[in-house]
Amino acid sequence: MIKSIQQFQTEGVKNLEKTFIDYSSDMTKIAEMVQGVTKSVVDFGLSMIAEELEFYDELLWKRKDLRPDWRVIRRDKCSKITSLGEVVYTKTYFYNIKTGIRCYLLDQLMGMEAHARLTEDAVARILTEAVDSTYRKGGINASISEAEVSKETVMDKLHGLQFPAVAVPAKKKQVKTLYIDADEDHVSLQYLEKKGDIKDRRSNTYMPKLVYVYEGVEAEGDRHKLVGVKYFGGGYEGSRRTSEMWKEVFGYIAEAYDEKTLERIYINGDGAEWIRSGEKLHADAKFVLDRFHMHKYILAATSHLLDSAQDARSEIFRAINGKRKKDVEEVFDRIMEVTENASKQKAVETSKNYILGHWTAIMTGVKNRKDNIHCSAEGHISHIFADRLSSRPLGWSKVGADKMARLRIYQKNGGDMLELVRYQKAELPMAAGCEEIIYNSNQMFQMERANRKRLGNMADMPVYSIPYPQIKKIAALKNHIWGL
Repeated sequence: MIKSIQQFQTEGVKNLEKTFIDYSSDMTKIAEMVQGVTKSVVDFGLSMIAEELEFYDELLWKRKDLRPDWRVIRRDKCSKITSLGEVVYTKTYFYNIKTGIRCYLLDQLMGMEAHARLTEDAVARILTEAVDSTYRKGGINASISEAEVSKETVMDKLHGLQFPAVAVPAKKKQVKTLYIDADEDHVSLQYLEKKGDIKDRRSNTYMPKLVYVYEGVEAEGDRHKLVGVKYFGGGYEGSRRTSEMWKEVFGYIAEAYDEKTLERIYINGDGAEWIRSGEKLHADAKFVLDRFHMHKYILAATSHLLDSAQDARSEIFRAINGKRKKDVEEVFDRIMEVTENASKQKAVETSKNYILGHWTAIMTGVKNRKDNIHCSAEGHISHIFADRLSSRPLGWSKVGADKMARLRIYQKNGGDMLELVRYQKAELPMAAGCEEIIYNSNQMFQMERANRKRLGNMADMPVYSIPYPQIKKIAALKNHIWGL
């Protein structure tokens, strides 16, 4: 960092002085002042990062004792895109005489894949933008400076994502009642696996599922907030995958809540088979038909009745609240008798079958009014999925739609994008006996003396001249490199 600081003192400070002098001549140009300061600071930061990386690489290049069995092949100029901008530096390519492996040891230490050009912070910045806007904007915003990547690179990063399990609280909660709302979005597919593979346009709809668990609803002024909410979901096509999703949900409940205290779990939804299948996987779960869809079907069956429409709806609702299934059926039959239009007759018949077919689920809600059962799935689908996946004329692949749905859920659960990026990486295995050790300064001096005695003239860096921060850096290198 010394060189970077010295360079900034000679060149960077002059640039800053010029920026402030220019501003003093026209104080309306505050934007130009901010841009000038930003560029100077960013350039200084990139220089410091490059110098730090080259410091470690130079140690590896010069210090053979830090890299037993590794031999130098060549040194190359390279660059990495960080969230600050593009860092250009030199790194060394090595060959292992025992294993035959060739690699840049600095990349190994940094945990970077071969040929990777993006650092973790840059990928996190890309995902933060892409989850709310577009792949293109995600690529443009890879860094705060001019460095950017293509939308194809952003897509590849998204498609490769794996997601951790939903975090559970340190201590199990004790509640008597839990609520689960469920629904799906309808996303237009551009292709299934590759472009041009959709022959029947009727098969171009993908339906990512959304399920969320919460403890109740509390008022915040005119708005309402779900208590203790956690979100789950994604593509989950087919009964087997749907069952896996429900097992994730109930697995979370088992880990997050004291099931000895838990008495009831209400699953709220529109009655789709995949939603109803959830109640079969937990003894305390009961399906409740959400009132939004019940009202929707009743409105569809009565909208053509004009002045008498409200009377018919009220009669149906009174029969439902009175738990009189036969009376509900009779009201629909009377509506059918006065309906002449064929399409309206079909709507009445569909509504009748929907209400009567979900009678048990409707009655579960009616009989347990005291538990304040509500369903806000439609609004959550709009906010979490549709805003990014289906509200605009976009074309997705199955993988893209599934991963974006999961990324939106991860964000909604308060997930950190940098932690998600780091989750993708398996830790580099260390050779047996090379577990990470934290050395103090005395231990480090003893090791260096032993190395000098063993290596003689090959120990080209006298111990007594090494500043303490460098000792710590050398120790870190030894911990990771020995045995690779």
